[in-house]
Amino acid sequence: MFSEILKGYDWETTTRQIQNKSEADVRRALAKEKLSIDDFMALVSPAAAPFLEEMAVKSQRVTRRRFGKTISMFIPLYITNSCLNGCVYCGFNHKNKFRRVILTPAQIEEECKAIKELGPFENLLIVTGENPKAAGVDYIESALKVCRKYFSNLTIEVMPLSSEEYFRLRHSGLNGVVCFQETYNREKYKTYHPTGMKSDFEWRVNGFDRMGLAGVHKIGMGVLIGLEDWRTDVTMMAIHLDYLKKRYWKTRYSVNFPRMRPSESGFPPNVVMTDRELAQLTFAFRLFDPDVDISYSTRENHVFRNNMATLGVTTMSAGSKTEPGGYSVADGSLQQFAVSDSSSPEKVASDLRKIGLQPVWKDWDEAFNNNYLERYESQ
Repeated sequence: MFSEILKGYDWETTTRQIQNKSEADVRRALAKEKLSIDDFMALVSPAAAPFLEEMAVKSQRVTRRRFGKTISMFIPLYITNSCLNGCVYCGFNHKNKFRRVILTPAQIEEECKAIKELGPFENLLIVTGENPKAAGVDYIESALKVCRKYFSNLTIEVMPLSSEEYFRLRHSGLNGVVCFQETYNREKYKTYHPTGMKSDFEWRVNGFDRMGLAGVHKIGMGVLIGLEDWRTDVTMMAIHLDYLKKRYWKTRYSVNFPRMRPSESGFPPNVVMTDRELAQLTFAFRLFDPDVDISYSTRENHVFRNNMATLGVTTMSAGSKTEPGGYSVADGSLQQFAVSDSSSPEKVASDLRKIGLQPVWKDWDEAFNNNYLERYESQ
């Protein structure tokens, strides 16, 4: 399991290694076609800041070679904000005194219909808080069965599950899982996650192994920018990604680096990442892994997202609502965070076309899922 691998990397030592990278280290990394973790550290280091334009040019070239000019579109569907965790930065923190909502199957279906009226979405991300008793695996499975009638590709962002539970959900229409480690700083992790199942660092960080063991088709990873030193956190995530790709090589992967947005928690970020730094990180990940999907959500503003879509980003959300029932049945329930890009899906798609990109609404089909299951289970 990755938690054992991670013990071999000291947080403070890794931070110093990144800070000590030189201009020569950056040039050496940029000259390579295949990057090591050490090269990645050079590209996210302060020493790489003057090389942003060179990184952007190479990132664009690598992205076009692998993904063409396509941008995969998705939309999140929050089906419950009920949560037992005490994450200090999250609007769903169980201490926040707002009405909690668990959508019924009928309400979930209404949300699906409303989303379909917004645009030709086929990639749906189903999001929940973490409340295994009130909205556990049975509830998630029922939601998948409702949504699969409307969408070709279903991904979940829920509490970490067992391998058996992931395997079970795959047979109910699940194609992908997104999980945010939030931070890889083991010593500080409990500070931000004091209570609830999310406070268990080992269970969460090893959840990606359980996804891989269950044969999940696509795994999404991410850290929350604003908690700890972002350069060290993303380096740990790069190490994690490298480990997963070698161990579960049939699985596809995506990465996301959400910057903290205002929420009901009122938690101020410990670290503020500039647009230039987020661009630097995006280019570094693209050069480190030409095949990985890089996703930007509506946490980022419209202009910045469009610029980055031409240089390395391959997946974007549009028209997002972060409260349960936000598309059709919302009644003022608690949202997880405030969005930054409120543009309609039509506007997002139109602007992408104007800059020479092609929005892709469907890149997966149920027939592919059936074939994938048959091949996986026969091995």
